[in-house]
Amino acid sequence: VEALTGFNGPWVYALFYLTFVGIHLAGVGEALKVMMVISGLAVLAIIATAVALIANFDAANLFDVAVTNAAGANEFLPLGWYGVWAALPFAMWLFLAVEGVPLAAEEAKNPAKDVPKGIIGAMLFLLFTALLVVVLVPAAGGANAMGASAVPLVDALNATGNTNLATVVNILGLAGLVASFFSIIYGYSRLVFALSRAGYLPRSLSITTERKVPARALIVPAIFGFIASLSGEGDLMLAMAVVGATVSYALMALSHIMLRIKQPNLARPYKTPGGVVTSGIALVLSLIALTGVYAFDPRAFLYTVVLFVIGAAYYFGYSAKHLVAKSADEEFAMLADAEADLAASN
Repeated sequence: VEALTGFNGPWVYALFYLTFVGIHLAGVGEALKVMMVISGLAVLAIIATAVALIANFDAANLFDVAVTNAAGANEFLPLGWYGVWAALPFAMWLFLAVEGVPLAAEEAKNPAKDVPKGIIGAMLFLLFTALLVVVLVPAAGGANAMGASAVPLVDALNATGNTNLATVVNILGLAGLVASFFSIIYGYSRLVFALSRAGYLPRSLSITTERKVPARALIVPAIFGFIASLSGEGDLMLAMAVVGATVSYALMALSHIMLRIKQPNLARPYKTPGGVVTSGIALVLSLIALTGVYAFDPRAFLYTVVLFVIGAAYYFGYSAKHLVAKSADEEFAMLADAEADLAASN
């Protein structure tokens, strides 16, 4: 918004929160339709930028960053292996929140088929668009210049003489940021709703409106998000989000391995290709990416650990005694007892 209009500050953040939380409060159907439109505009911006920059592709621009004295540094890796390590949080951000797709399971017609198709399709498309941005933008505008840019797509177009398209892409690129913001609002609301309904968070957060929208699960986290935005620490919050994401990825991978071992006969409408080998690789990569946050900004790592400690204290001090849903182990134990009783009666 600042690059486009010159305006920035708390009132811009407040306007965005009010607008898009308001759309989500209107209903999930309305919200997802809007999400599709703004996501389409964001994709259009990336494709238009890629088409315009192909003619200005210069491989030499990819290597115009001065080589440092870091370990492993060379023309290809000017900041050495440390640079790769510290860049991992930003690489993660290209795909962050795609794990929000399964949160729509309760609102999908056929979750067993629709959710895997959705998340696999999303990952493949994100990989394609990520390559376009990471390769074409610095190859046209210069890696060193783009590394210092707050709006790299726009600056790359301006640097190559595509000023009119740069203005259009700036507007469409804003839609891309909105698409990310919009989808994260959807994801956190469903996550808070599920945790509240199960008793892990205060039960009042799972109250829904007549339109079946978890209003408090939308509004309360938005208030926290707005307050955090007032700090102006965008990079810090990005890195903290990556810490949370990588921890969750690691735990999901570990849970998948444990379920395959402990519950080999569990009904599985969708099976992960490669099984525990795939999730084992994911577990290792998640932990490596987690350490990359520390390399980039130790504050992000430490602040997120503090939040985890607060959450753990709340869980063990209060919510563990007020759970509505049983834990997975308790559910499996009940199932095993029921099966044993059935076998004994026969």
